[in-house]
Amino acid sequence: MPSKIRMIGIVDDDLIYQFMLHRIIMRNNLAEKIVTFSDGEKAIQYLTDNKGTNENIPDVIFLDTNMPILDGWQFVEKYAKIKVEIKKKVIIYMLSSSIKPADLQRASEISEIYGYIIKPTQLEGLKIILHKCETFLKGLNL
Repeated sequence: MPSKIRMIGIVDDDLIYQFMLHRIIMRNNLAEKIVTFSDGEKAIQYLTDNKGTNENIPDVIFLDTNMPILDGWQFVEKYAKIKVEIKKKVIIYMLSSSIKPADLQRASEISEIYGYIIKPTQLEGLKIILHKCETFLKGLNL
């Protein structure tokens, strides 16, 4: 069995979906730790506050596109400005119920976004995604 991701961040204002994703990850032992945020601003503030401590920075972030205060697209813009201060690679997957080609195209054009996931997230798909992340991170010798 592959080792699990050390830390995952979930940024989603839908608390039911956030709870469900958290539960799937923990019940299937896919991560050691999960941090959750209900909007992008809280997540950016957390990353900014912890940028000097790699252990507190998620390896993978699941980021909803539509949220109040700071949506997923705005989060990525702000993240792009602070990522040089974060001394580790963070893999960001956009989460959305949108299947609009424009959204998929927009996500594919942003270098900070590793992939785009259509909600709801299923266990098998999540396992595949996290295995890819783990393989990528190991390739970076992290």
